[in-house]
Amino acid sequence: MTSSPCKPAPKPPLRIGIAGLGTVGAGVVKLLRENAALIRARAGRELVVTAVSARDRTRDRGVDLSNVAWCDTPEELATHPDVDVVAELIGGAEGPARLTVTRALENRRPVVTANKALIAIHGAELACTAQAAGVPLMFEAAVAGGIPAIKTVREGLAADRILKIGGILNGTCNYILTVMHETGRDFAEILADAQKLGYAEADPSTDVDGVDTAHKLAILAGLAFGRPVVFASVYIEGIRRIGALDLQFARRMGYRIKLLGIARQHENGIEARVHPCLVPQDAPIAEVNGVFNAVVAEGAFAGRLMLEGRGAGEGPTATAVCADLIDIARGSAMPVWGCAADSLVQAVALPSRSFTGEYYLRLNVEDRPGVIADITAVLRDNGVSLRSMLQHADAHDIRPDGTHAVPLVLLTHKTSEAAMQHALHHIAELSAVLDEPALIRIEAA
Repeated sequence: MTSSPCKPAPKPPLRIGIAGLGTVGAGVVKLLRENAALIRARAGRELVVTAVSARDRTRDRGVDLSNVAWCDTPEELATHPDVDVVAELIGGAEGPARLTVTRALENRRPVVTANKALIAIHGAELACTAQAAGVPLMFEAAVAGGIPAIKTVREGLAADRILKIGGILNGTCNYILTVMHETGRDFAEILADAQKLGYAEADPSTDVDGVDTAHKLAILAGLAFGRPVVFASVYIEGIRRIGALDLQFARRMGYRIKLLGIARQHENGIEARVHPCLVPQDAPIAEVNGVFNAVVAEGAFAGRLMLEGRGAGEGPTATAVCADLIDIARGSAMPVWGCAADSLVQAVALPSRSFTGEYYLRLNVEDRPGVIADITAVLRDNGVSLRSMLQHADAHDIRPDGTHAVPLVLLTHKTSEAAMQHALHHIAELSAVLDEPALIRIEAA
């Protein structure tokens, strides 16, 4: 008689406690239930939500929570007897989010989070806590929503030396710039529309001032270079000063304007910056429009790759959270930053004045003889070489005092940020320059 092979005992369900039941939290509950059979097959066990914490128990979130335990505070999930892993979906770098994650790790509970601010600012510290406890801290959903950016950089490119990483990392800014490009309307008007459509928050500062992009860039740079970047050292500039006229000039010169996060590793440190860029209109990243994100990485061996997709929203972000939960269920987890936490050294980003590149400079100047000669003399004296110049005659403006103003655009050859800023300071002091100059970097992308 032949004996049948022994089947391994089925694994018990992975019991999940969710802190925060906003759009993403409710989406995770919905996804785990609707795709339960598929997830069980891929995880090798069931994934079930057993406990939750949210400020308002009475709010209708579109999912049945009647058989789920409620915790009065999210920190209680860290020690709840029916919770194996905590999903932190509250947001914010401090307060309940940080306390919940820290306590869960200290109590040897794996953590999954979508909290980019928390990881960008406290990621090195939390990595040490996770390593000491011997449990994973995972954050695929913290960068670019449903785009598998973290897995690609930390695992797919683990054998390569990454030279550059970044991309379009904020859907709100990309939507605003796309509509400005397509319609010729101004920033404030498009922002108001984006708020009505739900693409921008009531207080859009974190998005439009570049902070959200910087959080994500700091995480990507830390993964790419194995050295978490001190967030406060990242150069950040948003899109509030981009005018419809800049979009028109960019189109005429064969460019699109995008808010990019860019990180490179140099011998003397890490370059990490967020600001609007002119990119060639035939570059792949120039065609990433609307609320879409794109993560671009360049490896010494792998070359250039670009991942594009929806960077936020219930479905994409919940998918990324659940991907991390499946990894934990299978017992598959990477070190937080791709290497041992105790070998990490936090890196300070290089100062912005050390950057080099080409520049777009738009000036509103008085229409009189000698103005261009004065401006080019300042640039010459600061070692800035001009590549081209463009005037928009149709935009001629007569000010209330009778002054005739015209917009003037100058493109430079490669120069240093320090030289450009010094020249800009002196140009702004010229009597013929009527408004604050607009400066945008040009990126090959």
